[in-house]
Amino acid sequence: MTPTEVRSSPADVGTGRRRLVTGSIAGVAAVVLGAGLGELTAAILSPGSSPFASIGSAMIDLAPAWAKDTAIALFGTNDKAALLVGIAIVLLVVAAGAGVLERVRPPWGRAVVLLVGLAGAIAAMTRADSGLLSWVPSAVAGVAASVVLWFLLRPDAPPAPQGEDRRNFLAWSGGTIAVGVLAAIGGSALRAGTRSVEAVRSALRLPAPAVVAPAVPASASLNVEGLSPVITPNADFYRIDTALIVPQLDTAGWSLRIYGMVEQEVTITWDELLALPLEESYTTLTCVSNEVGGDLIGNALWLGYPIRELLKRAAPTSDADMVLSRSSDGFTASTPIEALTDDRNAILAVGMNGEPLPAEHGFPVRMVVPGLYGYVSATKWVTELQVTRFADARGYWTDRGWSDRGPIKLESRIDVPRGNAPVGASVIAGVAWHQHVGVSGVEVQVDDGAWQQATLATAISDDTWVQWSLPWDASSGAHTIRCRATSVDGEVQTPDQAPPAPDGATGWDEVTVQVI
Repeated sequence: MTPTEVRSSPADVGTGRRRLVTGSIAGVAAVVLGAGLGELTAAILSPGSSPFASIGSAMIDLAPAWAKDTAIALFGTNDKAALLVGIAIVLLVVAAGAGVLERVRPPWGRAVVLLVGLAGAIAAMTRADSGLLSWVPSAVAGVAASVVLWFLLRPDAPPAPQGEDRRNFLAWSGGTIAVGVLAAIGGSALRAGTRSVEAVRSALRLPAPAVVAPAVPASASLNVEGLSPVITPNADFYRIDTALIVPQLDTAGWSLRIYGMVEQEVTITWDELLALPLEESYTTLTCVSNEVGGDLIGNALWLGYPIRELLKRAAPTSDADMVLSRSSDGFTASTPIEALTDDRNAILAVGMNGEPLPAEHGFPVRMVVPGLYGYVSATKWVTELQVTRFADARGYWTDRGWSDRGPIKLESRIDVPRGNAPVGASVIAGVAWHQHVGVSGVEVQVDDGAWQQATLATAISDDTWVQWSLPWDASSGAHTIRCRATSVDGEVQTPDQAPPAPDGATGWDEVTVQVI
């Protein structure tokens, strides 16, 4: 061995490993405590500025369209929960790394957690619904994590604690994590306990409609087990939006402002809206992210006031061609003005299936526009309508590569059978839709055979989906089933496969069934 060679002893290697382990534990403990205190602070001072939600909302805003599609394809309506779990995992990894860095290169570990807190504060302050104190929860989280990290790895502490020192270190770290978890739980409980909006909603009694929707005909339902019901219950209605924390808007403070390229700016309050002659209508809503055969679609009875009547008050100028709707949380949608001024039931909705809108579906007021995908029409928690032009303004998702206008495409879906089916008499059934156009027929193909005409239920209207079914004598073995719809205007559903981006998926739904 030359004089310049140094060989590490097993004791040195063991000490180095213990330094890394203790640094990682300290980093995780410090960040868990900081995050918990941040959540608790948010619940007290600014419920909408949770550090997790602030960072998550910023990630949603910055995410490209393909990332949103991937998340929805993988997790469906659980995409937000998956994002929060992902943020937590990344945060724990960063925390462990910051702890190791603090152990070997102080104070850079503390600098890392402070920067994470700063990022959360900036994200909170740049939200459309931010307040004067929105930055505080993330700042508290960053500062608290930095202080605790210094305490656990302070200069006078053993670099690689053993024996009694090790037990003390683990006790302090475990206690720190426990306090952080309890703070987060307390913040969640406090936030839930202060949500007076749900109490307002529960006590609310909507006025009787001036225009009552026609009764749903008995022939609208084919009564096939496993087939999607004609009316989707509120609890089962899909939810896709950009809000990690559901906005809590009190009816007492809600108002809608109509401005921009208008002759007369209009502002309407909640009480004024409910005093208007409200109308009932059935409309099927569809998310543009819905894959062929997907379930991001639902049909409901809505109660609201025609948007065209409010736009008449404002008197848009002749060169306006778009209305940019804005949510309380900053989301925007670009709707062609003709879709809000023609004879379709485009409404400011206050009711859904006989009750006030659920909070997650837009309480107190949302837009419902037949014939357009939700990303350009179905703004929840709506507070503004800006009359403008496509050349001058862009919506949230059109700014991220989606098309300016989003007319819903003709589609059909197979609901039953799925997976396995018994030999003998069976039924193939599903739903078809082409909102504001209507469906005139559905055909089914089994194993590349001839297309067969399915029985079509009675549609509630051209703005809703319709059930269809076909008797099937199922023989043993694997079978491939396809469906295609024809619209009222003669269009036949295209077989060409296209992804949701940039203006909606196309293709025939196809399922493989094992008959046994």
